[in-house]
Amino acid sequence: MFPASRYSYRAHRCIRTLKPVQTEHAAPQLYTTLHRRACSSAPAPRITTHYTIHPRDKDPRWEGIEMERFADEADVVIVGGGPAGLSAAIRLKQLANKHEKELRVCLVEKAPQIGAHILSGACLEPSALTELIPDWKERGAPLNTPVTEDVFSILTEKHRIPVPMLPGLPMRNHGNYIIRMGNLVRWLGEQAEELGVELYPGYAAAEVLFHEDGSVKGIATNDVGIAKDGSPKDVFERGMELHAKVTLFGEGCHGHLAKQLYKQFNLRENCEPQTYAIGLKELWMIDEKKWKPGRVEHSVGWPLNRNTYGGSFLYHLNEGEPLVALGFVVGLDYSNPYLSPFREFQRWKHHPFIAPTLEGGQRIAYGARALNEGGFQSIPRLTFPGGLLIGCSPGFMNVPKIKGTHTAMKSGMLAAEAIFSKVTAEDLNSETAGLHVPDYEDNLKNSWVWKELYAVRNIRPSFHSYFGLYGSMIYTGIFYWILRGKEPWTLKHSGTDASQLKPAKECTPIEYPKPDGKISFDLLSSVALSGTNHEGDQPPHLTLKDDSVPVSRNLAIYDGPEQRFCPAGVYEYVPMETGEGMRLQINAQNCVHCKTCDIKDPSQNINWVVPEGGGGPAYNGM
Repeated sequence: MFPASRYSYRAHRCIRTLKPVQTEHAAPQLYTTLHRRACSSAPAPRITTHYTIHPRDKDPRWEGIEMERFADEADVVIVGGGPAGLSAAIRLKQLANKHEKELRVCLVEKAPQIGAHILSGACLEPSALTELIPDWKERGAPLNTPVTEDVFSILTEKHRIPVPMLPGLPMRNHGNYIIRMGNLVRWLGEQAEELGVELYPGYAAAEVLFHEDGSVKGIATNDVGIAKDGSPKDVFERGMELHAKVTLFGEGCHGHLAKQLYKQFNLRENCEPQTYAIGLKELWMIDEKKWKPGRVEHSVGWPLNRNTYGGSFLYHLNEGEPLVALGFVVGLDYSNPYLSPFREFQRWKHHPFIAPTLEGGQRIAYGARALNEGGFQSIPRLTFPGGLLIGCSPGFMNVPKIKGTHTAMKSGMLAAEAIFSKVTAEDLNSETAGLHVPDYEDNLKNSWVWKELYAVRNIRPSFHSYFGLYGSMIYTGIFYWILRGKEPWTLKHSGTDASQLKPAKECTPIEYPKPDGKISFDLLSSVALSGTNHEGDQPPHLTLKDDSVPVSRNLAIYDGPEQRFCPAGVYEYVPMETGEGMRLQINAQNCVHCKTCDIKDPSQNINWVVPEGGGGPAYNGM
């Protein structure tokens, strides 16, 4: 059996030392023939030891090890304790209580506490929350800061061009709330548990299980007690299996199980490739004289050029102390391998319109995560025998709004409503062992979620023109603000984000200013504020399909972009011990689970898998 589902919300202390990053202030390496020759002059050392790359049935060290797993049964299993997964769980138990049905709902979450791995801006549109829990105010939901002021700007290097927030524009936030997403998710977990949902934080879903007929049977949690070299420790324990009539996958952006399901059931055959961005965030305690509770600021433009999609946010919270949340988003379809989203974020904070707010303040938290930007065109097929995709896993983010929590929650609620009658029926009457519930996708297409995403479908892809940012803004003004997305065409994306990088020899290295330690900071001290902690003696969960590719291709052609697009210093190229060439070093302990490497790697050689349950960042209300 799983342990009792009561869980603690106390933050875990970070008890390890972060792996130093040697390349933080190094000047960009120029692409040269000599450099390329140095990259490929020695055989690649072994980096990946994970069993997904090196099967244990072929490893003599695993002979005689007990590999049987304990199995448990539930009616519904939910993977992921974010807004979508918790909304689905709550709605299922609401329906079960209303109809007086017995229904076992189990939710597994890789974070040690519910909410510890989630990060968002966040400016919440409360529509879905009100549908789910109409009396959320009386129940003490942590929505403490209604938006009182909306500011939007186009930034140049030294100046600001104000943009009026007219009614009807997607960025307008009238009626919304500035929140700390981790606190909201924690509160949703409390509501779910009160209704009888079984919550299992600290259990990472590592594997999809299948019936003999190919339908989804459930999930297995990851094994523990495996050494860094891939061998079993004395304390090795097999993971557990959770079987269900139907499994909901709400892992969040670019879920590693969802990736397997896309291939297994060919779910992406009729949609555009998903596109992504990376969002970096900090929390600051500022001078109370500069604090304006309820003020929302967004900007586009500097320090990015017009052909790099991105922007910023700065939100003034009202939680009894002068706290602001600020962040920077960069579309992962950028082309220059020398670009560093983290350092663009640090540079942005020095803008004359931003810096005065932060001067004299103290940075107290840092984190990063990827977010879906493909929108309507990139939504895959959502149902398959035995399972459904919900939330940011398939991607329901409204990109011009920079909001996806309300749509994620609604998708979870619609999934719950679609499967409830099926899983509680006395006669399952199913053609497959795992229930197939196509009603969910039909209901979603008839909901306000589909209508909302359809209306803004062309805004993000309109960026892919000569005019870039400015062309997208003109398109928004004409075809969204005036026509409300009723144009009779649907624009396409320009391909996968991984395919957008140009070779380093075709690009100009970017010289970033050194951090001043007051407003801008280095990467290592930033990651320390995320509370990230992993068991050090385990196989790196950043796996490589081929250990030779990073040096022979990524370093040789793109000058090692993973050492710049990673916001946590996980990847760095260091000299071989023999002095012959370079090798990739993976500091897996630093990983904040943003999935950017899996998305942006130009060779698509990195496969992110879950580490031991509980490992990762320890966000406190991010």
